[in-house]
Amino acid sequence: MGKSTLMLQCIYDLGQKGVDTLYCSAEESLRQISMRARRLGLGAKGMMAMATSSLEEVMKEMEALSPRVAVIDSIQALFTQGVSSAPGSVTQVREVVMRLTQMAKAQGMALFLIGHVTKEGAIAGPKAVEHIVDVVLYLEHRGDSPYRILRAVKNRFGSTNEVGVFEMGEGGLREVPNPSEIFLAERPKDVPGSVVMPGMEGTRPILVEIQALVAPALGIPRRTAMGYDYHRLLLLVGVLEKRMGVNLSQQDCLVNVVGGLKVEEPAGDLAAIGALLSSHWDRPFPADMVAFGEVGLTGEVRSVGYGGERIAEASRLGFRRALVPKGTARSLKEGGGMRIIGIEHIREITRVWEDKG
Repeated sequence: MGKSTLMLQCIYDLGQKGVDTLYCSAEESLRQISMRARRLGLGAKGMMAMATSSLEEVMKEMEALSPRVAVIDSIQALFTQGVSSAPGSVTQVREVVMRLTQMAKAQGMALFLIGHVTKEGAIAGPKAVEHIVDVVLYLEHRGDSPYRILRAVKNRFGSTNEVGVFEMGEGGLREVPNPSEIFLAERPKDVPGSVVMPGMEGTRPILVEIQALVAPALGIPRRTAMGYDYHRLLLLVGVLEKRMGVNLSQQDCLVNVVGGLKVEEPAGDLAAIGALLSSHWDRPFPADMVAFGEVGLTGEVRSVGYGGERIAEASRLGFRRALVPKGTARSLKEGGGMRIIGIEHIREITRVWEDKG
């Protein structure tokens, strides 16, 4: 996944800036850490490291050295003599995390705890201690992609909507400064069922591709969503049937957000409806058009925030038209070659195929 690699790179950069750091490895030896650092092109200057699985030894060194930043890799392998259960058990992990966080707060130390869970979060205990720590970050990876997505799911000091995108290479993890280009790099052109949506991850606009497939059902019709809210998909299918008369009762409706991203904001409604209709009618959505907006149960298209930021990102990447709520269109100025098309009801979405730009 790259958790250890990411933290090793972080504390190396901090060490180069004069910050006292301590890397505590409970899984690898000092020789292995040194080999990893050399492979990543990192020097040892400014970075202290130790290898032990004993919590008492770790706390003793932390108290003696008083680093400003410490990393524990990983909490599953660390254990305390005061608990009789095996290392990695929920009881051990909870006790280890509790004592470490108490010490870190008392010393004013920034403490990073590395852990790993299954997709269900049912192994090794880290899910049981999320309420103890201040921030929870998930490093996610799809097996067919070299990119890692760092996502905040808890943050007592800020937004949980921010994401970081990294690419794994020989020199470790490298930041991807423009994720939009990456996620749209292999987007098919003039293919039904594909719509680009300017999404917001915190304060950063990211263009994502929403794909849909509507096909005759073999048996009971299915509704499947990957990276998109399943219940929202059911809502949109119902709105299409009731407000536009589109019969999807005997059709499988599949929606996927390309690149492993997740669209959790209602601004993705209009793009998802556009993708569903495009696939159902077998008519490609215009390749130079983006779409965003919230859809209500009566079929109305509601305004969403950050309209200007979304449009600016789409224009920068070469898109020339935007399908948006009419309320949002009033606050946006056309310019930079971008044409704004505002609609009030999903019935007006047919203008997409009538408009020749």
